[in-house]
Amino acid sequence: MSHAKIKITNLRLRTFIGFNPDEREKQQDVVINIEIHYPAALSAQTDDVSDALNYKVITKKVIQHVEEGRFLLLEKLVSDILTISCEHPWVRYCQVTVDKPHALRFADSVSLSLESHLDDR
Repeated sequence: MSHAKIKITNLRLRTFIGFNPDEREKQQDVVINIEIHYPAALSAQTDDVSDALNYKVITKKVIQHVEEGRFLLLEKLVSDILTISCEHPWVRYCQVTVDKPHALRFADSVSLSLESHLDDR
């Protein structure tokens, strides 16, 4: 059996993001997408919660970190979310994309993605 793919799609949060004076004083919307791969053969057989990766735990950690944080760069925010998403030893691959809506005048959003391959764990 191949790896399970958990997708957390369009998690909408508010945080302090940016280095311009107005960005440092007022929270902005961010849209977070996370994809996590992990081996799910055991949980698929046992139907036991303890054999599965708990995406709710990961999401709660991400929410707390983002909402309580202050970030100058999108790169730092995405890197922190990637680190949180990869904490569990079962994670084999993770990709995080964060969109910053209306960051540019004529664009819907600006986004940045980072990924981590952890197959050697």
